[in-house]
Amino acid sequence: MVHKIIRVGVVLSGCGVMDGSEIHEAVCTMLALDQAGAEIICMAPNQPQTDVIDHRTNVAAGESRNALVEAARIARGHIRDIAAVRADDLDAVILPGGFGATKNLCTFAADGDRCKVNAAVECLLRDMHRQGKPIGALCIAPVLLARLFGPDYKVELTIGRNPDVAEKLERMGARHKSAAAHEIIVDKKNKIVTCPCYMLAERISEVYQGACRTVEEVLRLTRE
Repeated sequence: MVHKIIRVGVVLSGCGVMDGSEIHEAVCTMLALDQAGAEIICMAPNQPQTDVIDHRTNVAAGESRNALVEAARIARGHIRDIAAVRADDLDAVILPGGFGATKNLCTFAADGDRCKVNAAVECLLRDMHRQGKPIGALCIAPVLLARLFGPDYKVELTIGRNPDVAEKLERMGARHKSAAAHEIIVDKKNKIVTCPCYMLAERISEVYQGACRTVEEVLRLTRE
């Protein structure tokens, strides 16, 4: 019997926790997908980052960088402009965290529960949801799913145990569930899987455990 290779999109937002994708979360996700035999399709928006942070000092560097170009560092150059990716190209999608998710994929960092989602990111995620294809999100990235699917679908998700962020998610219509760093919350109806990872994790091993659980459940949902 020939087994179908599951194609999973990994949505990146730059390179580095303070202004792009959280690198540990992105790499742990891709490692877990590779170990499971999935095909990884990395993507990011082709746009300037909201800001550039010096990760040694956590201070703005006064530079301009492109989110797609920076994300290519994590993907070793194998990356696509998310505007050119269609839901038909994928079986599932996973969003690692990092502040880039709240700055470059949406405006949550600046606008909170009144945030807007990048048009290309919104188009892909809405089409994935419409086709009943699973979506996973780590760390702070579930804020995008709350914005897109909270009002109409009351999605159930987690960002860990941060009451301020949880309150904002619920104001967007989502139902927040408390969870530990490596635990996953599964909204079976909407096929959405979320995990806190570095919202709470203190060790990369916790992040890897959470990423593995997220990947395992996302892949399982593709077979339902």
